[in-house]
Amino acid sequence: MPRIMALDVGEKTIGVAFTDETETYVFPGMTILRQQGKKRDMAALRQLIQEQDVKEIVVGMPLMRDGTRGIQAEKVEQFIATLRNHVRIPIKTEDERLTTFEAEELLRAAGRRREEQKRTIDSVAAALILQSYLSRRQRAAPERTDDTEP
Repeated sequence: MPRIMALDVGEKTIGVAFTDETETYVFPGMTILRQQGKKRDMAALRQLIQEQDVKEIVVGMPLMRDGTRGIQAEKVEQFIATLRNHVRIPIKTEDERLTTFEAEELLRAAGRRREEQKRTIDSVAAALILQSYLSRRQRAAPERTDDTEP
């Protein structure tokens, strides 16, 4: 069954996370080291999409604290435009404000050493983005009652 993939796009890395097949659980994936140019990044993402049977991508949008878009958001929008030229599945965005901070706190609370935090923080941030997306989507879905047809 297809999964949803989330991306935390940075200057040097791309954090990746996935849902399970039921879109119930979120798992941090890998962190992709960005390469010069865009072709290698896009090839790595296309390979992950194929391997994990991804049906949808959620990209973290780095909004400013007041909700406006700054320079980083413009860079992510450019990344998304490039990604749209390389994949044929829906790409959505999710507010990623404070996800890196939250990821640091989670890793620190889990007792991860600083070196280990650096290797995993982007994929944990991507998992937080994906969890936020799933929660928001669930809140927006109409509630079913017992007499509602599935």
